[in-house]
Amino acid sequence: MKNPLAWLAAVVVLAGAVAFYHWRTADAPQPPPPVAAAPPAPAPVEPPRILHPMPEPQAGSAPLPPLADSDAVVNDTLSGLFGREAFAHFFLPDGIARRFVATIDNLPRKSAANRLLPVRPVPGAFAIAGRDDTLEIGAQNALRYRPYVQVMEAVDAKKLVAVYVRFYPLFQTAYQELGYPEGYFNDRLVAAIDDLLAAPDIAAPRLVQPKVLYQYADASLEDRSAGQKIMMRMGADNAARVKAKLRAIRKEVTGQMVQP
Repeated sequence: MKNPLAWLAAVVVLAGAVAFYHWRTADAPQPPPPVAAAPPAPAPVEPPRILHPMPEPQAGSAPLPPLADSDAVVNDTLSGLFGREAFAHFFLPDGIARRFVATIDNLPRKSAANRLLPVRPVPGAFAIAGRDDTLEIGAQNALRYRPYVQVMEAVDAKKLVAVYVRFYPLFQTAYQELGYPEGYFNDRLVAAIDDLLAAPDIAAPRLVQPKVLYQYADASLEDRSAGQKIMMRMGADNAARVKAKLRAIRKEVTGQMVQP
């Protein structure tokens, strides 16, 4: 019953029935009260099924700080992995573990907030070519993404995943903070990688401009996830190189090879 008055009426009727029963049977001999049956044992709560268990961390790793105090150690490690100059140029150092987790969680969704990205936004203006019915992403737009792709390619997948494994407890805590207390972040990471790998290979997607922002002319492309739209926007060559690195990362995380 969705009507609160109906709930009130039901309670009144039930109370009246109970009172009437006790009034009619007050003088009659009362049978012994029935023996209450033991309530059934609650069903055990099954933990969520983990699809992609984490690799074992290296023995002898130093203990991790709490998530709120983790910026210094995470930033120092990433600076050593990418190079201090590249880290300072491309990454946003504040709350980087939380930024990474929130972005991974958002990539398979319809939108991903720029303010949560762990890297600085791609500089420059969005390049287009053509006009009206021939409007498309300009070939020079790929140049804006090229430095990011080159930095990613320069890092060995094994070393990158080793850092991920070391800091995984921080990522898991950040994921639970997002509202997934029973979730397993590594499964979400693999799902995000698989979604990016499923982005269609299109050299120059056609565009429309219904208002201020550009959209993909093909409605099925416009309906893709935020991550797949980024892959299509960066250019076919960049996307192919990113997918190659993602396959290598996925293999290190899961032990499973994904074919192109």
